[in-house]
Amino acid sequence: MARLALLDQAAFLRLRATGQGSTVQCAWIYDRDVNIAELRAFNDNLRFGLLGRRIERSPLPFGRHRWVLDRRPPDIAWEPRQPRCEIGAWLERRARVAVDPEHGPTFHLGVLPLDDGGAAVTLVASHCVVDGLGLVTAVAEAVKGERRDLGYPQPNSRSRWRAVREDLADAVAALPSATRALIATLLLLLRVSPDRRVQPRAQRRGDFVPRDDASNTSGSVTIHTDAAAWEARARALNGSGNSLFVAFAARLAHRMGRVLADGKSVTVVLPVSDRAPDDDRANALTSITLTVDGAAVADDLTDVRADVKRSLASLQHRPNEMLAGLPLIPFIPRWLVRRGESLAMASSQLPVGCSNVGSLDGAVGRIDGADATEVSMRLVVLTTDVRYGVVW
Repeated sequence: MARLALLDQAAFLRLRATGQGSTVQCAWIYDRDVNIAELRAFNDNLRFGLLGRRIERSPLPFGRHRWVLDRRPPDIAWEPRQPRCEIGAWLERRARVAVDPEHGPTFHLGVLPLDDGGAAVTLVASHCVVDGLGLVTAVAEAVKGERRDLGYPQPNSRSRWRAVREDLADAVAALPSATRALIATLLLLLRVSPDRRVQPRAQRRGDFVPRDDASNTSGSVTIHTDAAAWEARARALNGSGNSLFVAFAARLAHRMGRVLADGKSVTVVLPVSDRAPDDDRANALTSITLTVDGAAVADDLTDVRADVKRSLASLQHRPNEMLAGLPLIPFIPRWLVRRGESLAMASSQLPVGCSNVGSLDGAVGRIDGADATEVSMRLVVLTTDVRYGVVW
């Protein structure tokens, strides 16, 4: 179906209303030169998967937008040779090269040759077009030369009158579900009214290091660890690999002072993927929210492991209530999105995003035909606001 899923339309609406969006960035580091021909073939193949599309707006302010094909891969950006120590700064610069889910490009690929004979490659894509697992899927399919039949139309293939007629009919048909969503949203707002909401502890001076606002960058660290050692440490703390990841995020937030009024609790938000093999949604996910004791997890993961299991099980019979208002999305004006941004992101609780993409298809590490030395992936939040932390 060419129409955007409601969660995807919500992400696009937020981007246009607030200017705050995010990208997903993959990086490959090599101790050798890359195969240029294979890399160009990979870049070309990306246009036949989930990255080979963009958003075409409805002519109606309350209409559902739709996907259209975009078969124009941007040229690979080649940089002059640099020392290996410059990889981090280069990745930051590439993360902020513009992508646009509506006008394109929706992604771009860059290569940095290194003085020591190695190289770095990075792929950046709009989160309005793919989420983390969506990008993993797109990369693996491009490496294997697999092509998706998305069934999307060409851009501007509808006349304006036809687009108005079709989108108006869809909007009228959606009114009953939008009404139910409005009621559900009002009930939710009553339950989380300001006098009942947990408030964050006032931040200490020095909790965050001041930065030059003009830089529009946040701190980023990539860590490589042995998988067996990670699992062994998790077992020693009565947990699992996933609960140790949650605990790591909570502990980091605790040390940074991102805690609630009790001085120890951390709000951790875990995206939960529900992506199916042929899923073409950009953001095929829901989420769970945990309150984690950022001090206790240093010694024992029993509670956080139980909380994760319980919350995941509850999604089977009680979907995320924060998604109940999605049918309202096409009818919400931008000014209301800007005013509701704080509530939508639960920013009053200083949330920490903790996204575990799990084990990756081996093809993801072979974008030039052979294995990279290192592969990493991260979310880049394109905002100067530091209220929301992310651990990938």
